[in-house]
Amino acid sequence: MTTQTRIRASDTERERIAARVQQASAEGRLTLAETEQRLGDVYAATYVDELAGFVADLPAAPVPQRRFPPPLRVHAAVVALLGALLVVAWAASGAPFFWPVVPLFWLTMSLVGHAGLRYRRSVVQY
Repeated sequence: MTTQTRIRASDTERERIAARVQQASAEGRLTLAETEQRLGDVYAATYVDELAGFVADLPAAPVPQRRFPPPLRVHAAVVALLGALLVVAWAASGAPFFWPVVPLFWLTMSLVGHAGLRYRRSVVQY
């Protein structure tokens, strides 16, 4: 026989639910009295399963669109520009082998690493 244990709510989980309640209030979905009551109850909640009830009648939180952040766009542009310059330099040099492959590899790896770091940071944040 298994006994189910309830999971205690963290401050971060309470803050996430409180933000959704405040957003619903700002949209006019809740009155000021309802908002104050729900926020008080959210911060008083002890368990995670209690938190779901405070936003059950509200629309789901919008999913943010993923876009390349400006630093990543700049990095991608620099990699593309340097790659083009390396290929032009190779073509102009008349070298029998494609020597830009090594710097292009490292430029690409730097971009992949930068994108991975940005992705991990965005996943950790709520």
